[in-house]
Amino acid sequence: MKYWNSAGLGKQNNSMSAETRCAHARMLSIAWKVAAVVWALVIFHLSTGAYGLSFTERLLAGALSFLHLTIPAPGFEVLHHFVRKAAHLAEYAVLAVLLCTSSKEPPVHWRPRRVLGCFLIIVVYSLTDEYHQSFVPGRHPSSTDCGIDSIGGAMGILVFYVNYLRLRAICPPTSPLTGGG
Repeated sequence: MKYWNSAGLGKQNNSMSAETRCAHARMLSIAWKVAAVVWALVIFHLSTGAYGLSFTERLLAGALSFLHLTIPAPGFEVLHHFVRKAAHLAEYAVLAVLLCTSSKEPPVHWRPRRVLGCFLIIVVYSLTDEYHQSFVPGRHPSSTDCGIDSIGGAMGILVFYVNYLRLRAICPPTSPLTGGG
Protein backbone atom coordinates (compact mmCIF):
# COMPACT_ATOMS: atom_id res chain seq x y z
CA MET A 1 0.00 0.00 0.00
CA LYS A 2 1.33 3.43 -0.86
CA TYR A 3 0.86 6.56 1.24
CA TRP A 4 1.81 10.20 1.02
CA ASN A 5 4.91 11.33 2.83
CA SER A 6 5.57 14.97 3.72
CA ALA A 7 7.18 15.59 0.33
CA GLY A 8 4.02 14.38 -1.40
CA LEU A 9 5.70 11.38 -3.00
CA GLY A 10 4.47 7.83 -2.79
CA LYS A 11 6.34 5.34 -0.66
CA GLN A 12 5.83 1.63 -0.38
CA ASN A 13 4.74 0.59 3.10
CA ASN A 14 2.71 -2.59 3.48
CA SER A 15 2.75 -2.51 7.29
CA MET A 16 0.87 0.80 7.61
CA SER A 17 -2.77 0.19 8.57
CA ALA A 18 -5.67 2.39 7.47
CA GLU A 19 -5.94 3.66 11.04
CA THR A 20 -2.26 4.62 11.09
CA ARG A 21 -2.57 6.39 7.72
CA CYS A 22 -5.59 8.28 9.08
CA ALA A 23 -3.68 9.34 12.19
CA HIS A 24 -0.72 10.38 10.03
CA ALA A 25 -3.03 12.50 7.82
CA ARG A 26 -4.55 14.13 10.93
CA MET A 27 -1.11 14.97 12.30
CA LEU A 28 -0.03 16.52 9.00
CA SER A 29 -3.29 18.45 8.84
CA ILE A 30 -2.74 19.82 12.34
CA ALA A 31 0.87 20.74 11.52
CA TRP A 32 -0.20 22.66 8.39
CA LYS A 33 -2.99 24.41 10.32
CA VAL A 34 -0.54 25.44 13.05
CA ALA A 35 1.82 26.72 10.35
CA ALA A 36 -1.04 28.76 8.82
CA VAL A 37 -1.92 30.28 12.22
CA VAL A 38 1.73 31.10 12.93
CA TRP A 39 2.04 32.73 9.50
CA ALA A 40 -1.16 34.73 10.14
CA LEU A 41 0.44 35.95 13.38
CA VAL A 42 3.56 36.95 11.45
CA ILE A 43 1.36 38.97 9.07
CA PHE A 44 -0.37 40.57 12.06
CA HIS A 45 3.01 41.46 13.58
CA LEU A 46 4.21 42.95 10.28
CA SER A 47 1.16 45.24 10.40
CA THR A 48 2.43 46.99 13.52
CA GLY A 49 4.08 50.40 13.53
CA ALA A 50 7.56 48.86 13.64
CA TYR A 51 7.24 47.70 10.03
CA GLY A 52 5.85 50.85 8.44
CA LEU A 53 7.21 52.93 5.59
CA SER A 54 10.36 54.01 7.41
CA PHE A 55 11.34 50.40 8.17
CA THR A 56 11.03 49.18 4.58
CA GLU A 57 12.64 52.39 3.33
CA ARG A 58 15.72 51.72 5.50
CA LEU A 59 15.74 48.04 4.51
CA LEU A 60 15.56 48.84 0.78
CA ALA A 61 18.18 51.61 1.06
CA GLY A 62 20.49 49.18 2.87
CA ALA A 63 19.98 46.50 0.20
CA LEU A 64 20.70 48.98 -2.61
CA SER A 65 23.77 50.24 -0.75
CA PHE A 66 25.02 46.67 -0.28
CA LEU A 67 24.66 46.15 -4.04
CA HIS A 68 26.43 49.49 -4.70
CA LEU A 69 23.38 50.83 -6.55
CA THR A 70 22.13 54.38 -6.48
CA ILE A 71 18.67 55.39 -7.57
CA PRO A 72 17.31 58.94 -7.82
CA ALA A 73 14.72 59.82 -5.15
CA PRO A 74 11.64 59.59 -7.45
CA GLY A 75 12.79 56.17 -8.72
CA PHE A 76 13.47 55.02 -5.17
CA GLU A 77 9.91 55.98 -4.13
CA VAL A 78 8.45 53.95 -7.01
CA LEU A 79 10.68 50.97 -6.22
CA HIS A 80 9.83 51.25 -2.51
CA HIS A 81 6.09 51.26 -3.34
CA PHE A 82 6.43 48.15 -5.53
CA VAL A 83 8.52 46.30 -2.94
CA ARG A 84 5.87 46.95 -0.27
CA LYS A 85 3.05 45.76 -2.55
CA ALA A 86 5.07 42.69 -3.57
CA ALA A 87 5.44 41.90 0.14
CA HIS A 88 1.63 41.96 0.45
CA LEU A 89 1.33 39.53 -2.47
CA ALA A 90 3.94 37.18 -1.03
CA GLU A 91 2.54 37.21 2.54
CA TYR A 92 -0.92 36.21 1.43
CA ALA A 93 0.25 33.74 -1.24
CA VAL A 94 2.13 31.85 1.48
CA LEU A 95 -0.94 31.96 3.76
CA ALA A 96 -3.12 30.58 0.94
CA VAL A 97 -0.77 27.67 0.25
CA LEU A 98 -0.63 26.83 3.96
CA LEU A 99 -4.43 26.94 4.25
CA CYS A 100 -5.01 24.85 1.11
CA THR A 101 -2.49 22.26 2.26
CA SER A 102 -4.03 21.90 5.72
CA SER A 103 -6.57 19.27 4.67
CA LYS A 104 -6.74 15.75 6.09
CA GLU A 105 -6.92 14.42 2.52
CA PRO A 106 -3.85 13.52 0.49
CA PRO A 107 -2.50 16.58 -1.31
CA VAL A 108 -3.63 15.36 -4.73
CA HIS A 109 -7.29 15.94 -3.96
CA TRP A 110 -8.54 19.21 -5.42
CA ARG A 111 -11.66 20.35 -3.58
CA PRO A 112 -13.10 23.57 -5.06
CA ARG A 113 -15.24 24.15 -1.94
CA ARG A 114 -12.22 23.89 0.31
CA VAL A 115 -10.24 26.23 -1.93
CA LEU A 116 -13.10 28.73 -1.98
CA GLY A 117 -13.21 28.52 1.81
CA CYS A 118 -9.46 29.19 1.93
CA PHE A 119 -9.88 32.20 -0.37
CA LEU A 120 -12.68 33.58 1.81
CA ILE A 121 -10.47 33.19 4.89
CA ILE A 122 -7.75 35.14 3.04
CA VAL A 123 -10.15 37.96 2.14
CA VAL A 124 -11.61 38.19 5.65
CA TYR A 125 -8.16 38.07 7.24
CA SER A 126 -6.97 40.80 4.90
CA LEU A 127 -9.94 42.99 5.88
CA THR A 128 -9.31 42.43 9.59
CA ASP A 129 -5.61 43.16 9.10
CA GLU A 130 -6.38 46.48 7.44
CA TYR A 131 -8.92 47.25 10.19
CA HIS A 132 -6.20 46.49 12.76
CA GLN A 133 -3.93 49.00 11.02
CA SER A 134 -6.50 51.76 11.61
CA PHE A 135 -5.56 51.56 15.30
CA VAL A 136 -1.78 51.54 14.75
CA PRO A 137 -0.03 54.93 14.87
CA GLY A 138 1.72 55.63 11.58
CA ARG A 139 -0.34 53.05 9.68
CA HIS A 140 -3.65 53.38 7.88
CA PRO A 141 -6.15 50.94 6.36
CA SER A 142 -6.22 50.59 2.59
CA SER A 143 -8.80 48.88 0.42
CA THR A 144 -6.13 48.69 -2.29
CA ASP A 145 -3.99 46.61 0.05
CA CYS A 146 -6.99 44.30 0.67
CA GLY A 147 -7.27 43.81 -3.08
CA ILE A 148 -3.53 43.13 -3.39
CA ASP A 149 -3.72 40.69 -0.46
CA SER A 150 -6.62 38.88 -2.14
CA ILE A 151 -4.70 38.67 -5.42
CA GLY A 152 -1.74 37.25 -3.47
CA GLY A 153 -4.08 34.66 -1.95
CA ALA A 154 -5.38 33.77 -5.40
CA MET A 155 -1.78 33.41 -6.61
CA GLY A 156 -1.07 31.05 -3.70
CA ILE A 157 -4.13 28.99 -4.61
CA LEU A 158 -2.88 28.90 -8.21
CA VAL A 159 0.47 27.55 -6.97
CA PHE A 160 -1.42 24.93 -4.96
CA TYR A 161 -3.49 23.99 -8.05
CA VAL A 162 -0.44 23.73 -10.31
CA ASN A 163 1.16 21.43 -7.72
CA TYR A 164 -2.08 19.40 -7.68
CA LEU A 165 -1.91 19.01 -11.48
CA ARG A 166 1.77 18.04 -11.27
CA LEU A 167 1.05 15.38 -8.64
CA ARG A 168 -1.96 14.15 -10.61
CA ALA A 169 0.25 13.70 -13.69
CA ILE A 170 2.70 11.65 -11.61
CA CYS A 171 -0.04 9.61 -9.91
CA PRO A 172 -3.24 9.44 -12.03
CA PRO A 173 -6.62 9.17 -10.21
CA THR A 174 -6.82 5.43 -10.97
CA SER A 175 -3.63 4.87 -8.98
CA PRO A 176 -3.90 3.39 -5.45
CA LEU A 177 -1.74 6.33 -4.41
CA THR A 178 -4.58 8.80 -5.07
CA GLY A 179 -7.32 6.64 -3.63
CA GLY A 180 -8.87 5.77 -7.01
CA GLY A 181 -9.26 2.39 -8.75
